[in-house]
Amino acid sequence: MREGAERLREVFAAGTVEEAAHVLNDLLERYAHPPRLTTHGGRYPWHLHVDAHDDAPWADWFVASSCLALATLLADRQRPPGGLCASPSCGRPFVHVGGGSPRRYCTPRCATRERVAAHRTRSADAVR
Repeated sequence: MREGAERLREVFAAGTVEEAAHVLNDLLERYAHPPRLTTHGGRYPWHLHVDAHDDAPWADWFVASSCLALATLLADRQRPPGGLCASPSCGRPFVHVGGGSPRRYCTPRCATRERVAAHRTRSADAVR
């Protein structure tokens, strides 16, 4: 899982759509297989898989399925599917979920924390 998560993080760190597409293509080549429908032997409703088989390791399923979803976002929007939080104390990946300007922070909480820190820095500098 850790290796897959680190490789997926490269998609979010990509600065351009070309870089993100290259990383996704490498991951899809390594982890994905032809799409197939499965019910896991009738235990679940029909659903799509792109991993090797129904008993593939969970990490392989996670990476292959994540790549398919991120590749779909990239193709639909023609831009990287997400980014890394701009907060130096965070750096978590996030997916761009809406239109408008691309996000810089993973959550409003991180954005607020950075704005407050910048305000405090400016206030402290003004007092000096």
